[in-house]
Amino acid sequence: MKLQTLSVISALMMSTAATAGELTIYTSYEEDEAAAFLDLAREAMPDVEMNMLRLSQGDLVARIIAEQGNPQHDLLWGFAASAIVNPQIEKTLEPYAPDGVKQIPAQFRSPEDKWFAVSGYMAAFCVNNERLKDKGLEMPTSWADLTDPAFKGEVVMPNPASSGTGYIQISSLLQMMGEEDGWAFLDKLDKNVAQYIKSGSKPCHAASAGEYVVGASYDMRAIKNINEGYPITMVIPSEGSGNELEANALVASSDNKEDAKRFLDWTVTPEAATAYGKWKAIVTMPGGEKPQEFLDAGLPQDTSDVLHPTDFAAAAEDRTAIISEWEKRYER
Repeated sequence: MKLQTLSVISALMMSTAATAGELTIYTSYEEDEAAAFLDLAREAMPDVEMNMLRLSQGDLVARIIAEQGNPQHDLLWGFAASAIVNPQIEKTLEPYAPDGVKQIPAQFRSPEDKWFAVSGYMAAFCVNNERLKDKGLEMPTSWADLTDPAFKGEVVMPNPASSGTGYIQISSLLQMMGEEDGWAFLDKLDKNVAQYIKSGSKPCHAASAGEYVVGASYDMRAIKNINEGYPITMVIPSEGSGNELEANALVASSDNKEDAKRFLDWTVTPEAATAYGKWKAIVTMPGGEKPQEFLDAGLPQDTSDVLHPTDFAAAAEDRTAIISEWEKRYER
């Protein structure tokens, strides 16, 4: 059955992964970018039927761990580096080095060839210019600014239990400040947060619609909403932007490894890199220029200048403890 939607699919209920000539792919790419990338992959491999399940990062992590005794997928695609190094997930993967993968710098690849990251994203605020003015507020430039009592009830954030964007925001703040000071800061920030939303993109949509002044989201959602005409400004927090890499990997139990490897080979081609560059602020493959619309929206030419040096292994190791503590303190 050829799938046309990015939803839970009946093929995932089969007792084994996809049969020969068919791939089942799990992804956490946003729906619009996942659809665009998949269309290109299908053009490159028209002989292979591609079924895709797209879920928010937290939900996909939980699904993969629940299925680890009998994985239902052939590939991980656009999956958080901070999650793929989880031992419960990494043990389901088989080493594979696609043709061309060595063009990706070593820090963006597993030393054992269990995974490689081709793209990424970073934390950014979507600030509604009109609501900001109506409320008489100054443009925030940092996470610290969002703790000002003037922003009470005007900030929305992703829920880190379900959203990869939300988790990397919380994890990076704790890495920046240290555990004690980090949780104290989050206590102050929580006083101004109106709600925590399941998706990483929805806080930006809520701010874009004028429901709140600030939606803590990520770079490309802000850029796309600006280009669609919403009255928002993208703000990259001055403390340094927490960021996430999006990794690809071969699942060891796949029944169609040859086609799965062909797919992974395609993900490091110049064609794929060009596509990533149209959707992603962080592209690990060399070459290409950022679209002018990205720069016009406020993205720096060199994003390394604004990124906080995220420790992905620590983010993965601490995830359960961080989520548990966050839920105890802030879940509503």
